[in-house]
Amino acid sequence: MSTYVIDGQELHIRDNRRNAPVALLIHGWSSSWFTWTPLLQALGTRYSYMAVDLPGYGRSPAPKHPITIEWYADLMAKLIEEASDRPVVVLGHSMGGQIAMTLALRHPMLVERLILLNPVVSGRLSTFINLFVAPHILLERTRLGGKILSYLENTPLSYINQLMKPILFAERAAISQQDYDRIRADARRPGQGAVRAACYEAMKMGDLRGKLKQIQPPAQVIWGAEDNTVPLRDAGAVADEWTEADLRLIPNAGHWPHFEQYETTMRYIASFLGLPILPSLPNAQVQQQRDLDVGEIAQFLSNTELGQDLSEAQRMRVAGLCHQHHFAPQDILALEDSSGDELFIVQDGQVDVLVRISNELGIEESRRVNVLMAGQIAGEMALIQGKGGRRTADLRAGKSGATVLSIDSRYLFALFEDDASLGLKLMQNLARSLVQRLRVQNWQLQLAEQRAEVHR
Repeated sequence: MSTYVIDGQELHIRDNRRNAPVALLIHGWSSSWFTWTPLLQALGTRYSYMAVDLPGYGRSPAPKHPITIEWYADLMAKLIEEASDRPVVVLGHSMGGQIAMTLALRHPMLVERLILLNPVVSGRLSTFINLFVAPHILLERTRLGGKILSYLENTPLSYINQLMKPILFAERAAISQQDYDRIRADARRPGQGAVRAACYEAMKMGDLRGKLKQIQPPAQVIWGAEDNTVPLRDAGAVADEWTEADLRLIPNAGHWPHFEQYETTMRYIASFLGLPILPSLPNAQVQQQRDLDVGEIAQFLSNTELGQDLSEAQRMRVAGLCHQHHFAPQDILALEDSSGDELFIVQDGQVDVLVRISNELGIEESRRVNVLMAGQIAGEMALIQGKGGRRTADLRAGKSGATVLSIDSRYLFALFEDDASLGLKLMQNLARSLVQRLRVQNWQLQLAEQRAEVHR
């Protein structure tokens, strides 16, 4: 844990302290940094993450003045200015999502992009919360009320623990007992009753309806379809007002989709941020992925055959699939008739395309029929052929070597299935590249055959 002091307010933050772009993670009502536990390993491959304990929660002391969502947002803005020299990725859950959106509205230059999980939009929590939990929360405003409730929670008269699971999780959600116990402990942490009550009122005063379309940074909004804390009517406001946001609903998930449906949630987040999915990578590639600058690769893709007509968000998704390789002069990248399970994008240097033909003496030899420069791709023919596609030429690094990005076809086709619009654009770019490549290679082969005929 690191400790920051911003305007006299002490903040405790779980972080990984690395030289990388920053991701700021803001938890929700009655929670702590633990909210983000499932996502930290994957985020840590590309980001220096900062999972904050908001004032009054976790280990951060409560403020000595009234709490508002705007104050939380302004405090997070000052934390960003302290911790980063560039805009940051901001993730917010529940009330943390409301804080993150308010931050993006009030300080848009500090936010690179947003990821919001079940965010509070209207400030009105579910009927379930208002009927059964709100009276309990409001009673916690007073010290005496808080003491009485703390005592009752350890007796058979307590009803809050019985309500926790149906409020927070979907009926068929899978969550470990250990995680549930920690989430419940954060929600009922002794001494935080006054802060919980103040935040309950602050959320109602922080209604963002009518303002969503003013949010500038690209955003992804993920919602558990069975959320009994922040109702899906708030997702309706996102769909109506904030059409630019990437809104995703996850079945069999409630208010904690990253715990309940981790794989689906992580797939959406990884695609949006260009993160690698660690279980899919051989161990040797994990560290390499940590060192890649996905934003830089996404920018490079804008000038490649594969990246034509893609939006920034789409290039980020493709960049997250890339692995970088450095080849010495004359090194072989791939052999003719080998399995075409990777697509190559030349990033620097050049790659020679060689085919095997018979020379004037009838002896088979490799002949260069094309030279690929930065931005050009290879392997698209085998890729378009699908499973079992074979390469039609040797690929060899040029005289000065080459730096090449590779994309495993399995993950590329999975991306096609997940995003049909992006898949269509990529297939069009692959087909266009293939047509151009075949024209050049056919022309080269015709010239070679003509020279052989003349010699004979």
